[in-house]
Order: sequence, then C-alpha cells, then structure tokens
Amino acid sequence: MCLNPSTAIGETGFWRPGDNVNSVQGTGAAIYKPDIYKLIEKKIEELNEELRVLSLDIHDHPEVRFEEHHAHDVLTAFMEKHGFEVTPHYFLETAWMAKYTHGAGGRTLGINSEMDALPAVACAVKSVMEHLDISGHIVVLGTPAEEGGAGKVILHDKGAYKGMDICLMCHPAPGPASSASLSSSLAISPLEIEYHGHTAHAALAPWEGQNALDAAVCAYTSISMLRQQVKPTHRIHGTIRSKDWAPNIIPDYAKMEWLVRAPTYEEVKATVPRVRACLEAAGHATACRVEFDSTNPILFDLRQNKALGDEFADVFSSKYGSIDYEYGIKNASTDFV
Repeated sequence: MCLNPSTAIGETGFWRPGDNVNSVQGTGAAIYKPDIYKLIEKKIEELNEELRVLSLDIHDHPEVRFEEHHAHDVLTAFMEKHGFEVTPHYFLETAWMAKYTHGAGGRTLGINSEMDALPAVACAVKSVMEHLDISGHIVVLGTPAEEGGAGKVILHDKGAYKGMDICLMCHPAPGPASSASLSSSLAISPLEIEYHGHTAHAALAPWEGQNALDAAVCAYTSISMLRQQVKPTHRIHGTIRSKDWAPNIIPDYAKMEWLVRAPTYEEVKATVPRVRACLEAAGHATACRVEFDSTNPILFDLRQNKALGDEFADVFSSKYGSIDYEYGIKNASTDFV
C-alpha cells in the first residue's frame, strides 16, 4: 500500500486509478525486534512472484460459497510445497488446515486464510521460527464461504480453532491511500422468509388467490418505513425472489432475504424483532403462510485486540503509512462469532 509522495493523505483521501503509488511513506520510527521484521520482509519478497501467480490463478477461477474446489486445491498444494502438513477437506468439503511445528512446546499461532486470500504470513512466520530457532506451532485455516455462508462459524462450532493462542486475519478494504485499518465491523443477522399463498387466474378469479408477491411487497414497504425509525448507524436491506411467476397468475410463493446490521451484537438483537414484525404482519395482511429460516446465527461485530493492534500500528506506520480507524470494514460485516 503506497502513496503518491506529492500528495498528502488528508488532501485526497482515497487512492484513485492513475495515481503514482511507487513510494512507501513510513515514519521510519524504531520498531520492536527489527531483525524479525527483516526476516519476514525478506521471505515475503522471495515469495512475491509465486504469490502473484497463485492470486491470479484463484482470480481466474471464480467460485461461489462452499464450492471453492479449485481454490482449495491450489492453496493446499502451495502449503505442502512450503513445508506444512496439510489436512484437506477439514470439517467442510472446501476448508483445509495446514500445520507447521518447530522445536518442542511453544505457542500456537493461528492464521485465518479466507479462500480468496493468500497464506504468505504463515510462510514468513515459519521462516522466522527456523532462523531464530523459536519453538511453536503455526496453524493455518483455509475458511470458505465468508460471503453469506458463515464458514468460520461452522468451523468454530466444529472445533477447528481449538488450541490456538491467537488467530490473525487481514482483509482488503477501502480507506486512505497507503493506510491499514484497525476499525471494527457491523454485527449482522441474516433473515430468510418464505411466503406461501394460493394460485388463481389473475383476471378470471383473483379472489380465489392468496398473493405471496403482495405479501413480499407489503413487507418491503413496511421495512422501508421502519428505516426512518432506526439509528443512522443501522442497516436493513433485502431482496425479493421468485419461482415460476407469470403476470396472469396470482403468485403462490415468494422468498425474501434480509440483512440486519448494527455496530454491536446487542443492537442487532434489539432490531431484528422489529423487522420480523413487519414480515409477519405482511403475511397476516395477505392471508399467506410465513416461514422463517431460523438456522442463520447473528454474527458479531469485529473486536480488535488492542495489544496486537497497537504493535501492528507501530510497525505499519514506521514502514508503510498511516493507521485508519474510520474506514476498512467499519460499515460492512464478516462471519465472526
């Protein structure tokens, strides 16, 4: 992440295509254990071209949640090549675990590698442990379905994170040029609702029908009005899906998918019943049966570890650029519990 040396961060804010981003803008301040930093930097530089090829390969083979088979295979092959003991299909078909041990005893460092992410950090830490003879373990988890599948939650519930002393993760996000973000994220509750009505000919006998599409439209309108009475830091957004609709037939089925977000878990818990009331009332108003999918958990807001965050901020600001607390994924969500 680099900044045009002729432009101050405060003047333009975000990076724009065409900007000159060839100069690193760090403060140069002293950091803790610079010898370790140099080993990490050297190893990542050595892997740079290989990581680029791997990244482009994953990009060229897009896969949706829980179907990341190509990404699973190329990432596990990469980890095996670099000396990790790999367990493919770890609890989930497209999840994986890679482990490295040096010496006896020591701490266990977990590294969360989402299926569209690269496990370069694990290789760099492995290099440090070998060069400085530091005992310990590295456990890398390849986690699928961050977008809408709560893959980390499933793996957490199955015990994939047990035994880790800490678990690190990073994620690309918008923000000022040459910056890294230590912001939080929004807690989120997914809601899936199905309306079941009764078909009828829309012209010959519409009174015989129970219109599931009307139920969905009624719910959408009610929630749109609800937004005026929720805090500006909250987000409520959703879609309507169809199945075999035709304009001359009263629809007997409609599905809605909603996301309720707020800065904290407790705020989401307080807002969800208000949204559900709108959805249920729409069913009553149209005489349609309402079914809720209750299997989706509320996902927590991201809570940064201050000690680790402060150390990261010291290194990053010294070597690369500024630390940001306002952008990142502050107004988005991820699958944490």
